[in-house]
Order: sequence, then C-alpha cells, then structure tokens
Amino acid sequence: MKFTGKNVLVTGGGRGIGAGIATTLAQYGLKVWINYNNSEEHAKSLMNEILDKFPDAEVETIRFNVASEMNFLDAMNHIIQQDGGLDYLVNNAGITNDKISISMSVSEYDQVMNVNARSCFIGSREALKIMARKHFGAVVNISSVTAQMGNVGQVNYASSKGAINSMTKTFALEGALRGVRFNSVSPGLIKTDMVKHVNDDAINVLKSRIPMRRLGTIDEVSYTVAFLLSDYASYITGENININGGIYM
Repeated sequence: MKFTGKNVLVTGGGRGIGAGIATTLAQYGLKVWINYNNSEEHAKSLMNEILDKFPDAEVETIRFNVASEMNFLDAMNHIIQQDGGLDYLVNNAGITNDKISISMSVSEYDQVMNVNARSCFIGSREALKIMARKHFGAVVNISSVTAQMGNVGQVNYASSKGAINSMTKTFALEGALRGVRFNSVSPGLIKTDMVKHVNDDAINVLKSRIPMRRLGTIDEVSYTVAFLLSDYASYITGENININGGIYM
C-alpha cells in the first residue's frame, strides 16, 4: 500500500494506539498530522522517531482540543491552507474516567462523551465537507470492544464508543454518494503503555478470557486502519472491524 501525495490527520496521535497509527501511515507515504492537546513532548518525540526511521516521511504536529468545535475547525483550516485539502482522517482521540455508574456525576459522564464522541462527530462532519469537494476520502473512527460488551465502571466510555459506532454508519450513508467512506475499528485488549502497569496475575486473568489467549498489538490495529483507508478497501464503508482476539464475536 502506498498513499503518495496524500495526507492524514490522526487525532490523539502522540501516544499509544494513535502513535502506532501515525507511524504506520507515515511508513506508507502519507503526510501525517499528529494531533495532541497536552502531550507536546510525546508528539514531538514521535515525530522525530518517525523521521529517524523513515527519512523521506512528512510529519507535522498540530495542537488543538478535539472537544472544542472552534479549535477543530481552526486546525482543519490550517491543514487545508498548508496542503490544499485533507484526504484521510483517523478519529483516535479518547479518554477514560472510570467509576461505578451510581457514583458517576453528569460532568464525569459528559467529559468522556465530549472528548470521545463529540470530537468524532466534529471531525467526521468537517472531513465530509472537505473530502466531498474532491469526491475522495476516507475516515476511520477508533471505537472499542467495550461498546459491544459493556464494562463495569465504564458507562461513560462504553456510551461514547457506542455512539461512535452508530455515527460511523450514518456518516457512511451520507458520504457514499459523495465519494467518502467511513469505517470504524473496535480494539479489544491491546498491549499499550497502560497495560505495562498492570500486574502479571491480572494480565493472565485477562488473557484467560480471550479465545486467542493473548493481548493484541498496536501494529495489529494500525495496519487494519491503513487497510481501511487504502484503495484496497474502496468498496468497504459503514463497517466496524473487531480486533479483539475473539473476546467478542
């Protein structure tokens, strides 16, 4: 797969799964815009790592709050001014704020919904406007197995990811005749920095619940995203791809 002459914005691209996606897409020849809000050090470090690995890569960092409509629109306009348009978008930015539902406040619920679901709506809406002009483009939204299975203490997170699944299908219907595809991926338990802090006994319990008996890798997510953006997936829209080792089928 090669994406010569195209660009992509990866929200929340400085760390974790987003960083893996940004690296993979840069490897395939896309100009990658790495969004961050608070983690400038991680975003800049990732940009330098990518350029060290792939000297011909084009990478930029861009700071904005994905939950702010004004911030998001300003960022999109900046990218258009620099590159003349936007070809691909990966709505990856997300947060958690776990708490049992009877103890969760409305503000704690709204905080997660705003960063995860609201930002995905803003990004998808603006991407559709921009990409429809050229009758070309694709968006991948990062959801979660939690949207399908639920999880104790994550009613806000599960709600936000469920909303992403539903809006992906709706945007796919609206984008189909405009040449713009929308798909989502739902990772299960993925080996990220957060998992490194979980003790081995807890990890083994988690693995025992997964039919494949292992955690997924960031690469397994990022290469799936790259495929969905590529022309190899040109007849795929409105789909959710599970990347979960069989924990939910």
